[in-house]
Amino acid sequence: MTRIHLAALVALSFFVIPGWAQQADSSLLSVQRIYGTREFRSQSFGPARWLGDGSAYTTLEESEADRGQNLVRYDSERGAREVLLSARQFIPQGDTLPLRVEDYAWSPDMKMLLIFTNTQPVWRLNTRGDYWVLERSNGRLRKLGGPEAKPSTLMFAKFSPDGDRVAYVRENNLYVEDLASRSIRPLTTDGSRTLINGTFDWVYEEELMNYYADGWRWSPDSRSIAYWQLNADQVKDFPLINNTDSLYSQILPVQYPKAGEANSAARVGIVRASGGPTRWLEIDGDPRNHYIARMDWAAGSDEVLLQRLNRLQNTNQVMVGDARSGKVRTILTERDSTWVDLVDNLTWLNDGKSFTWLSERGGWNHAYLVSRDGKSIRPITRGNFDVVKVVGTDEKGGWLYFLASPDHPSQRYLYRSRLDGRGTPERLSPRAESGTHTYDAAPNFRYALETYSSFGKPPIIRLVRLPRHEVVRTLIDNATLRSRLAMLRKGSSEFFSIPAVNGAKMPAMLMKPADFDSTRRYPLLLHVYGGPGSATVNDAWGSYYLWHLMLTQKGYLVASVDNHGTPAPLGRAWRKSIYGQLGVVETRDQATAARSLSRRPYVDAGKIGIWGWSYGGFMSLNSLFQHSDLFSTAVAVSPVTHWSLYDNVYTERFNGLPGANKAGYDRGSPLTYVNGLKGNLLLIHGSGDDNVHFQNSEVLINALVTANKPFTMMEYPNRTHCVCQGKNTQVHLFDLITRYLEQHLKGGPAQPQVRDRAAAGGS
Repeated sequence: MTRIHLAALVALSFFVIPGWAQQADSSLLSVQRIYGTREFRSQSFGPARWLGDGSAYTTLEESEADRGQNLVRYDSERGAREVLLSARQFIPQGDTLPLRVEDYAWSPDMKMLLIFTNTQPVWRLNTRGDYWVLERSNGRLRKLGGPEAKPSTLMFAKFSPDGDRVAYVRENNLYVEDLASRSIRPLTTDGSRTLINGTFDWVYEEELMNYYADGWRWSPDSRSIAYWQLNADQVKDFPLINNTDSLYSQILPVQYPKAGEANSAARVGIVRASGGPTRWLEIDGDPRNHYIARMDWAAGSDEVLLQRLNRLQNTNQVMVGDARSGKVRTILTERDSTWVDLVDNLTWLNDGKSFTWLSERGGWNHAYLVSRDGKSIRPITRGNFDVVKVVGTDEKGGWLYFLASPDHPSQRYLYRSRLDGRGTPERLSPRAESGTHTYDAAPNFRYALETYSSFGKPPIIRLVRLPRHEVVRTLIDNATLRSRLAMLRKGSSEFFSIPAVNGAKMPAMLMKPADFDSTRRYPLLLHVYGGPGSATVNDAWGSYYLWHLMLTQKGYLVASVDNHGTPAPLGRAWRKSIYGQLGVVETRDQATAARSLSRRPYVDAGKIGIWGWSYGGFMSLNSLFQHSDLFSTAVAVSPVTHWSLYDNVYTERFNGLPGANKAGYDRGSPLTYVNGLKGNLLLIHGSGDDNVHFQNSEVLINALVTANKPFTMMEYPNRTHCVCQGKNTQVHLFDLITRYLEQHLKGGPAQPQVRDRAAAGGS
């Protein structure tokens, strides 16, 4: 009996853990803490709207008492706070809870508020929903669209400039609703699945409109509306198959033009807001082999300005169209041997006699002032640096405000230059605050809402006074998040550069473990995107920072390197060197970076892995297949595997037409190199991916099977490109990747070492 009792006590000593030991170490991260809780959520702010010239602004603030949001006005200078609309005023008649305001807009006289709520995604963004108008004078709240409008079907509603009406898109037709009489007038009636008025098809939204598919504009005099119409009757469907939501499979057809396939035919028309026939602009050329990529009124109600790309997207014609006659003339043409970029934030100056423009015509992205007839093109900014983004144009003061970073491509700062082109750019962001600064400038440019973050440090949002950049007050400090981050174990991080084969300096970043010991050797994981759409070496608060930090806590080095072709502000030649051979130069650069890092004495050169998503998945596959001497493990999430399988607008912009460049398509494809796979591959894809179709992974799987190459595969049923739908999906995904790395990279057998370890590389 005694022995049994003692044995039981011994057993209990193994399984009953003291209370102090049961408490999780708050300095250590886990996938559950990062993706399964809201512990590291940033504070929210806005949306904010400037009022008048910028002397005040409004923003939404949570009202816990009313389980909704208050709309609050702040005086910019003094900070005086006034609740303009309380959460209770957002409660519809007969309901008990306020509307959840997801976006809003003021009427020009601020007597009415347009509310966007109950939103649903079309593709990437929630651009359809319900719109309500609230009248401040009497508190009346009413829903737009009339009884025929189904829930969440209105899109891109906007007040007319005179404030009397609201126009919107519903099920591919345009409508105008009179706010006094509540009458609704259809401006188009021919909308269908393939005839699209006032919005766009999948590829226009994804690749040309920055995901925001607003396809119509009020004229400044409120009398007319200019809008796009797309005819998608020749665009083939790519069916997505849902096998899990019913007993039998369901098919979702998506209009998706793959590389080399037929596009929608786009045209622009002007219709009276009171109704009547549409006047179509008379634009020469095959509309299915051109893109009308930008359109807006040209500083008045008589003409519209268009940006039209050819099929190869190496020519951008800036056109002016007459709203009455439909006649069109070209005033400016941008050409490039590779591709040309579209221009946003174009501003008319001098009573419509000139406009601002961005161009790489001199080798760097710079701002220009162009006359209305296009005969005069005068530089505003000069120098060996890129204008990353135009923040705004202060015509009265004579300044152009823009973001740039001449010395550090991973950072962003506010500059201004004289509109007359004289002098040198003036940096306004504080030199003591390195990192990334973005701005929403007031119309009078006396104030701006600044968002500032740096690597590992979450954003702070401040109201600053321009041009001296004096902080008026801090609006969001993320103090709670900062205190939680301060408790985490973390090592040092460094930003540096690695020389490419051609001598160009590739931006790089390296995170080290908290207990880093330079005499030890650590496994190295590279995070890559590598494509024209995004850079990963950013001195800013980032989406994967916490997971990468968790890996350093587990004993990994984590690095990222921006290769040629990424949108780093390093000049035209850097960005466009990848043309016609997507994947070739980029893979060479990533291998060069891995080889350089492997020479550092604390890197275990036999345990170098790479992971990425989308283009980054494509890059991870290429790196593993082509450079098995460097990479032992790769994780590819939602990868493109051959560019003929992707959409035509994106692919042809960077790779040309598949019929004319088959060799370039094949040379950059991981399918060409599957026989080179010698290490560990984890392939992840959502079967409901409407962007990079699951077909890409299926084709790769067939190639790997044919080559008799072992690999690990995870399919997430019906998840889209983000692999984020459904409870615990993100937790499951990152748990899966973490376990795979622990088993195959950190714990896997060492591969043959790179012999030349003499130089560490980097600068």
